Amino acid sequence: MEGPAIIRNWFVFLVAFSFFVVFFKAFDYSVLSVDGTNSATSLISVFVNSFNNLHAHKPNHSLDVPQMFNQNASPDPLVDTDNPSIDVIESLDHANNLAVNKNTTLAAGTKRPADSCEGRYIYVHHLPRRFNDDVLKNCSVLVKWLDMCPFLTNSGFGPQVENSEGVLSEKSWFTTNQFLLEVIFHERMKNYKCLTNNSSFANAIYVPFYAGLDAGRYLWGYNISMRDSLGSDLVKWLAQQPEWKRMWGRDHFFVLGRIGWDFRRQTDHDSDWGSKLMTLPESMNLTALSIETTSWSNEFAIPYPTYFHPSSDDEVFQWQNRMQSHNRRYLFAFAGAPRPSANDSIRKEIIHQCLASRRTCNFLRCNSGGESRCDNPAEVIKVFQDSVFCLQPPGDSYTRRSIFDSILAGCIPVFFHPFSAYAQYTWHLQRDYWRYSVFIPIDLVKDGFVSIKQVLLQISDNEMLAMRKEVIKVIPRVIYADPRSKLETLEDAFDITLKGVLHRIGKVRDNINKGRDPSNGFAEENSWKMKLSGIGVEEEWDHFTDSSMRY
Repeated sequence: MEGPAIIRNWFVFLVAFSFFVVFFKAFDYSVLSVDGTNSATSLISVFVNSFNNLHAHKPNHSLDVPQMFNQNASPDPLVDTDNPSIDVIESLDHANNLAVNKNTTLAAGTKRPADSCEGRYIYVHHLPRRFNDDVLKNCSVLVKWLDMCPFLTNSGFGPQVENSEGVLSEKSWFTTNQFLLEVIFHERMKNYKCLTNNSSFANAIYVPFYAGLDAGRYLWGYNISMRDSLGSDLVKWLAQQPEWKRMWGRDHFFVLGRIGWDFRRQTDHDSDWGSKLMTLPESMNLTALSIETTSWSNEFAIPYPTYFHPSSDDEVFQWQNRMQSHNRRYLFAFAGAPRPSANDSIRKEIIHQCLASRRTCNFLRCNSGGESRCDNPAEVIKVFQDSVFCLQPPGDSYTRRSIFDSILAGCIPVFFHPFSAYAQYTWHLQRDYWRYSVFIPIDLVKDGFVSIKQVLLQISDNEMLAMRKEVIKVIPRVIYADPRSKLETLEDAFDITLKGVLHRIGKVRDNINKGRDPSNGFAEENSWKMKLSGIGVEEEWDHFTDSSMRY
């Protein structure tokens, strides 16, 4: 009698098992498998475990949480908040370690949410305070002739402009110092929505070192040991971190709030200018963002900070509309001071031509030392917004903060050297430079062969209006918005900069994945022609790229 009983028991077992399989077909049971496969073995194991547990009256622990997730998969990024606090970031980073395997089939009727931060995650190095915060403690000596302490207020924007006598809009205008870009960028990065504390998932690594503010303390009257000390310590610290070894620093970037030449001292003589930060071996693997670059290919210029730091899109749109319709009384303007000690400077000739055309040229003389009208945001913007064209000759170097002040005022910039803008701000200014600016070769002006006024008078009203429209379109791309708020539809200088950095690092990572040498082209000298590529006039400007002129 045992034979029929055994057959009957197996029949009941198979029927029960069939119902079990049909029941689980209604669900996505791939998660029941450790490796994500839908194997019969896994189902049988689950059934047997469940059967045994049912008899033992014990809770089933065979499907604990770790088994339901792929432990070898890279975690999904989850930090996507407007103002992520450290606690939020840490909790979300913990969730990163529990991310569902991307190869696992999702439950019926569900969709994996789109990751708005994919490809844009940034890890911020937690540097010792001496590399940033401690530099600001003695703010009164950051610049030899100026107390910088007042300018550190409002996230590095400086004091808010209280009364502009109608020249500026009612809010979001500040007396911003041109050398505080490192602080401004860092404050903005603290509120970047795609931060992560999981460095292994970061697409780029930001180094919040205040290199320019450190250098500014020791440029005059200090030996090279003082000038080089903190920068040398910084790169040594970076090279010891686990993040460095992943790409040997080629996914790291930092901001220089001074021009690139200040960090490329050529000798070890105390009489030579600047520090040697950018000549150190480790620095050759870093991407540097500065207000003006040298010819090295691992340097990228980003806009000087201007006075306008809007907190909404509407503020930008209102200002753009105002500049588009503003009545401009002067043909051209110049704000600056002569450079009598600079033999190659054309400022003397520019000032001479401007003074000779008083009815058509608006000249704002800037004093050297002491309080100057050029330090007053309302004074500067008024001169530029009342003029159609703004002259932007080289000064102490190729570039000037005035370039961006004039763009902000809707004034068409007039350049005299391609290194003043075209070879510099390649991420922020369009390649077809003739649409938004005028170029007059510097040597023609210096030798007195050209009348600036006559060149500008040859531009028709329709051409001028079209150029002004292009200049005003550029305004959002050259301003740094208030980090305490958020622009909704516009990209500012910070956004454009991060796009450029992530694209560059992405290309390097792609080269590594393809087995190519990542050092090729990463940090090479004499790259002016490469920076000018795409403009279409490289041959015409060969004498500029071959020149050793520095202003």
